[in-house]
Amino acid sequence: MAGPIVPPKQHRKRLVSWLLKEDRSEKGEHSKHRWWQVMCLTGVDYFSTLGYQPGIAALAAGALSPVATLILVLLTLFGALPIYRRVAATSPHGEGSIAMLENLLPWWQGKLFVLCLLGFVATDFIITITLSAADATAHIVENPLVPEFLHGQEVGITLILIALLGGVFLRGFTEAIGLAVFLVAAYLLLNSITIGVGAYEILQQPIVLSNWQTKLFTSYPNPVLMIVAAALVFPKLALGLSGFETGVAVMPLVKGNQHETEENPRGRIRNTHKLLTTAAVIMSFFLITSSLVTILLIPGTEFQTGGKASGRALAYLAHRYLGDGFGTIYDLSTISILWFAGASAMAGLLNIVPRYLPRYGMAPDWTRMIRPLVLVYTAIAFVVTILFKANVEAQGGAYATGVLVLMTSAAFAVTLAARRRRATRGILSFGAITLLFVYTTIVNIVERPEGIQIAAFFISTIIITSLISRVWRSTELRVEQIEMDEIARRFIAEEEEDQGKIRLIANRLNEGDEREYFLKEKEVREDNHIPQTDSILFLEIQVSDASVFTEIIQVKGVQVGNYRILRARGAAVPNTIAAILLYIRDQTGKLPHAYFGWAEGNPIQYLLRFILFGEGDIAVVTREVLRKAEKHPERRPGIHVGG
Repeated sequence: MAGPIVPPKQHRKRLVSWLLKEDRSEKGEHSKHRWWQVMCLTGVDYFSTLGYQPGIAALAAGALSPVATLILVLLTLFGALPIYRRVAATSPHGEGSIAMLENLLPWWQGKLFVLCLLGFVATDFIITITLSAADATAHIVENPLVPEFLHGQEVGITLILIALLGGVFLRGFTEAIGLAVFLVAAYLLLNSITIGVGAYEILQQPIVLSNWQTKLFTSYPNPVLMIVAAALVFPKLALGLSGFETGVAVMPLVKGNQHETEENPRGRIRNTHKLLTTAAVIMSFFLITSSLVTILLIPGTEFQTGGKASGRALAYLAHRYLGDGFGTIYDLSTISILWFAGASAMAGLLNIVPRYLPRYGMAPDWTRMIRPLVLVYTAIAFVVTILFKANVEAQGGAYATGVLVLMTSAAFAVTLAARRRRATRGILSFGAITLLFVYTTIVNIVERPEGIQIAAFFISTIIITSLISRVWRSTELRVEQIEMDEIARRFIAEEEEDQGKIRLIANRLNEGDEREYFLKEKEVREDNHIPQTDSILFLEIQVSDASVFTEIIQVKGVQVGNYRILRARGAAVPNTIAAILLYIRDQTGKLPHAYFGWAEGNPIQYLLRFILFGEGDIAVVTREVLRKAEKHPERRPGIHVGG
């Protein structure tokens, strides 16, 4: 028996309802998880670099690889880790280091600065998704057991992997974290076995250790020369630092103390410190041990492009010393974690972008929702994959650039915070780390300029689309809440009792004396034929920061002689006036009437003044804001223009 026919319109309603349903608790927050579970979510990116990091180190530094890796580990433990522990303590709500830098510049400069940093965030995180999926594809097609017909289908396979990743996040964060825990545990176990077997082989063949030492000290007889040479090749190993920015970006997912508040999440900060420290220590151990066993046991020619260890050094050892059966299991684990490495980037994007663009009015409100954003990011990843033809090498420069710029900005932010506290020791130590990251970033950009070019594309795209969205949304109400003090409420109550209409004269505050209000009242009464017996209120709005999109409006009542004034500050004068008029309507049950003077001048100039400075042709824009906010004309406050 056939079931009931569901109309297409109802199907669409169900689809929209499902898309806008959030993976949040009843309090409107993301579901919380234990710190080690969230560490696995960020770790799928961080730990997955073991799939290619030893090979990159061997190719870049040769016999010097373990020394260069040691520098990387020291920078991880004594540079990146202290910096991001401080970022976590200062910005515990998922904004990352961007929040620390947001307040450096006021007005529009600050917003544009944040947009540029978000461009690097997009570069880092989107390329993480596409590059990791492409690298997983490379491991698939390079496995000897894979059918020949899959060769040459790299783009299609990569697109399928990205689509599967997006599908996981459409299910929710809980499913993503559960899968990440399994993948990380399996991957680290298999790496431990592979490295352990490699260490055993070295003990059985001590000649390989002495050969490496001879080669190293022959090439670099002076220890100082060895350290300098390792420092020069270190920037090529910088991908081993990825994972810290996503570690603080997903902080809202970390469970804290049972009764802590969002204003003071001490438990979440403490647990995030555990997350960052544990991840850094685990990764440091694997970086050092993997670089040693691979450089000692794998012939140098195999690291070259086309060699059996190219981009898969530990996989080479797994096949060679543990057989193709174990090697294939290792390959499957590597493919899985590389595919899911994009999960930490996706989680970071889903947490960090909604905290900025919608708040700035530079993205639609639906971008606060998880599932629509997942579809958007997946579509962008599709485009990037097709443009780069799923080529890992072509995307490597952009990936490194995004990682290093974000880490440099974090180091700079922490240094500035230490300066504000006048902590001399912090200024010196964090300043030195900042300079080291600046050096690494510059070297990377010089050697691989395509990275900054890709980042520039993301930055320009974000800025252009954000400004278009800001203009498009400029006539929204843009007020979160109205708060009136006791005097302001008394003024409105008096108007409600004395007469049928509540009249407000919009006034630009100048001298603020009785003469100003006398002349303004006289002009408005004559132009609009308001009887002398009808009392009026003055309404004055001062622009606070025109670059802010939404805010809480506080209205104060002020009396100058016999004149009663409602004063408020807002990002945009027309939007603030409209919000106050609607508030008065809802509180009193009466439609207020606002009176304005004509604005003379170029309309385009007034439009630009409204967008940039929150002013412009106040009366016209106020009416448009009211029209969009209140669909029923009979319920809209009255707008009167005289002159």
